[in-house]
Amino acid sequence: MNKIVNLLCIASFMAMLFSCSKSEPKTSENTSPSFDEVIKTRRSVRNYDASKTITQEQVKELLISTQEAPSWANQQPTKYYVAITPEKVKAVAELVGPNKEKIAGAPVLIVSTFERSKSGFFQGEQTNEIGDGWGAYDNGLSNAYLVLKARAMGFDTLIMGLRDAKELRSLLSIPNEETVMAVISLGYRAEEPQQPQHRPLDEIARFY
Repeated sequence: MNKIVNLLCIASFMAMLFSCSKSEPKTSENTSPSFDEVIKTRRSVRNYDASKTITQEQVKELLISTQEAPSWANQQPTKYYVAITPEKVKAVAELVGPNKEKIAGAPVLIVSTFERSKSGFFQGEQTNEIGDGWGAYDNGLSNAYLVLKARAMGFDTLIMGLRDAKELRSLLSIPNEETVMAVISLGYRAEEPQQPQHRPLDEIARFY
């Protein structure tokens, strides 16, 4: 009798384990990184793994996230021009000055612009002395969402201010009413970048 009871207990225990293993997802495969993990591991990457690619659908998912960024009166002035074919990536890479060699393995290059006379304006008049600086501000917020979402997706980025705006405008048919801000590389890090030193908090913030 005791042997039967023991066998039943063992069977019940095994069934419970099997049920739990089916119902609970594996954390290593299904958990997303925390926000703190994203901001702590995001780096400006200057060495990319050329063997890895990124799809257009992945870039679309990334850019959809940038639409959650705040902007002046919801003007959403930021625009993105995505070079994803090898020919366009090569052409854009020629227009980022000395950064060309540092982004050689990145499969995607994104040109970030903003529409002038939208953010910071009301009925065609700028609302304060900053003017179109608000468009640049909103563009920076959108780009911040881009690089953070990219890191959450396992990608790496480099925001480049050294670029030939005139040639980029011609290459990608960017309208004259848009200001070309930066070129952002998108890919996978080939090595772990070093963490830069940060200024002490009391040098950048005051409390009153």
